[in-house]
Amino acid sequence: MQDFVAIDFETANGQRSSVCSVGIVIVRGGKIVDKFYSLIQPEPNYYTYWTTKIHGLTRCDTDGQPTFPEVWSQIANRIAGLPLVAHNRPFDESCLKAVFAKYNMTYPEYEFHCTLAASRRCLDIPSHQLHLSAAACGYSMENHHNALCDAEACAAIALKLL
Repeated sequence: MQDFVAIDFETANGQRSSVCSVGIVIVRGGKIVDKFYSLIQPEPNYYTYWTTKIHGLTRCDTDGQPTFPEVWSQIANRIAGLPLVAHNRPFDESCLKAVFAKYNMTYPEYEFHCTLAASRRCLDIPSHQLHLSAAACGYSMENHHNALCDAEACAAIALKLL
């Protein structure tokens, strides 16, 4: 796969619609050609201790930030016609579908691929967590659980394994 979009969401709480940040990395011809990151005011707008512990974001970070429809309007044309790739596709795809539903937006039935599944299939490593799969593919992560950093790692895995 040489043309795709690696995508990653972080959520504010246990509801999949509560995306509070997104990172995308656009790959064309096997090369990264564009990156995008944004904080998002989540819906519902509250954070749990556990999600903040994972990614470090709080309501103070996202209050006053754009809503998902505002952010997605900056992304949609950039990714049109490209398949999406995520590490643990079921999570990111369910977040995307949930937040589209929350805002009554028409979901465009994106084609999704999973680097976690590819890692399990192709790499002989003890754990297939994103940072370990990325390292096995020669990519060193600097800021795990930042949505853009995670999307970059996902892109690196996809370029090696998909």
